[in-house]
Amino acid sequence: MRVAALYDIHGNLPALEAVLQDIRHVAVDQVIVGGDVLPGPMQHDTLTSLLDLDLPVQFIQGNCEVAVLAQIAGVDPAILPEQAREAVRWSAQQLHPEHERLLAGWPKTLRVEIPGLGGVLFCHATPRNENECFTRLTAEDRLLPVFEGLDVALVVCGHTHMQFDRMIGSTRVVNAGSVGMPFGEPGADWLLLGPDVQLRHTPYDVTKAAERIRETDYPDARDFAARYVLQPPSEREMLQVFSGAELQ
Repeated sequence: MRVAALYDIHGNLPALEAVLQDIRHVAVDQVIVGGDVLPGPMQHDTLTSLLDLDLPVQFIQGNCEVAVLAQIAGVDPAILPEQAREAVRWSAQQLHPEHERLLAGWPKTLRVEIPGLGGVLFCHATPRNENECFTRLTAEDRLLPVFEGLDVALVVCGHTHMQFDRMIGSTRVVNAGSVGMPFGEPGADWLLLGPDVQLRHTPYDVTKAAERIRETDYPDARDFAARYVLQPPSEREMLQVFSGAELQ
């Protein structure tokens, strides 16, 4: 069995379309969506594309799904910066009732047996929290208490939009990166699992994607297209940003 792990799509439908085309070429048996499907410029069509796939699909909640559901419930997600809160408010207003019910039913973690890898735990940020940040540079001693006692050989996460593959104690931890807002090279990042682990990068026509995104009514659509599609921030830049937000 081969599993594609897609994280942090953020309503970037052109990026998702390119990844789905790749997935069909490599004969994937199952798709796991690791949270933060939204908010984003084309969130409805992105959700619909995933739900209509002719493959088994499982979802987990990311911090943004949690924030959007809280917004719908009347709780302002104060943990987010103002620009992100604006996107969450827009997303909550745009979300169809049937999609709201689906998001509310997604678990926060998921365990799947994958031949060649064994038990794999999927989470958005860490197994205990969908908001915690860590990177390939985070000191292992900070992370050991988070990843001990899980009884799995591999944990797949996302959240920080940068791929990595590292050991934390005896546990292999792989970050899938981001389909819709990768930090590093333009394109879409994802994982192919089984029987090994492949960090995948899918190029696509970012110029046309930016045009489609700018035509939406998403808040700051032009900035999204410029900063996260055409010229994403570098990994080096974002490692410095996240160094001040790492879990303690």
